[in-house]
Amino acid sequence: MIVDPALFDPAAIPAETRAVNEEIIKRLNAEPTGLTIPEIRERRIQGIGAFPKAPISPRAETMTIAGPSGPMQLRIIAAKNPRGLYFHIHGGGWSIGAPDQNDPLLEAIADVIGLTCVSVKYRLAPENPYPAGPDDCEAAALWIVREGRERFGLTRLAIGGESAGGHLSAVTLLRLRDRHHLQPFSVAFLNYGCFDLAMTPSARNWGDDKLVLNTPAILAFRASFLPPDTDMSNPDVSPLYANLRGMPAAIFSVGTRDALLDDSLFMAPRWLAASNAAELAIHPGACHGFLSLPNRQRNDAVARMKAFADRYL
Repeated sequence: MIVDPALFDPAAIPAETRAVNEEIIKRLNAEPTGLTIPEIRERRIQGIGAFPKAPISPRAETMTIAGPSGPMQLRIIAAKNPRGLYFHIHGGGWSIGAPDQNDPLLEAIADVIGLTCVSVKYRLAPENPYPAGPDDCEAAALWIVREGRERFGLTRLAIGGESAGGHLSAVTLLRLRDRHHLQPFSVAFLNYGCFDLAMTPSARNWGDDKLVLNTPAILAFRASFLPPDTDMSNPDVSPLYANLRGMPAAIFSVGTRDALLDDSLFMAPRWLAASNAAELAIHPGACHGFLSLPNRQRNDAVARMKAFADRYL
C-alpha cells in the first residue's frame, strides 16, 4: 500500500477545504458549552446550531423489519438503474445521527455508483449502550442477506458507513463471519471509522480543536456507548484487533484533518495484510464528516468509491 506523503503537506489542502474547516470551527466555538449527548442529538434533529438540517430526499422510503428489541426501521433510497444493494450504517458517535440525516450522500451513492441504499435506524447510546447498536446492525444485515435480495431483486451486496458507522460496519462483517459463517458482502466503504476505541495516537493527541470531532468528544461518545470496565481490546469493540481474514474488498476514506486519521491509516494495512483487497483514499485537509458536506472532496470521494466498486462489486 503506497501513500504519497505529499497528501499530508498543508500546501495540498484546497482553498475550499480550508474555508469549510474555518467555518466549522467558528460555528462550533459559538455553540453552548456543557450540552449533554441527548441535547446534542435533539439540536441536530432540529437543525439548530453548527450543522444545518440535511435536506430530506423525496425519493426516500421506509420499511419496518423485526429487530432484537422490537420493530426496526430501514430507510431506502433506490438507484434508478441499480447494480447492487448498499447496506448503510450512519455515524454519530453511536449516540446521535439517523438515516434521514444522510440523504444527500446516499442519493449520490445511488446515482453515481448505482447502488440502492438501505440505511438502518439502530438503537442509540446512552439510552441503549453496547451491544444494542451492534446487535441491531447485525440483525439488519442478516435480514438483507436472507430477505433483502428477494425484496430488492439484487444479488451484489456492499456495506459501509461513516465514523461510528464505519466501526459498526466492520463489527457487523466480523459477526457475520464468526457467528453465522456468512461472507455475503463483496465491497465495504469504510469512511473515517473509529476502529480502536482505546484511541489511536491521532485521537489521543488531537486536543480541544473543534473541527467536528476532538479528543474530549471522542471520550464522551465512548463513555456513552461502552459500559464501565469494557475490554477495549475485544475485537467486537475495537475491530482493529480482530483476525481480518475473509473480509470484503474495502476502501478506507479519510481526511488529513481528522482526529480519527490514524484509525484508517492503521486499519487499511491490517486489512491488506489479512489477504483482503484494500485501498486507502486520503483527502488533503478534509475534516471528520466531510462526506456529509456539499463540497468537491465529497464528489471526489464518491467517484473513487465508484471506481473501487467497479473493480470489486
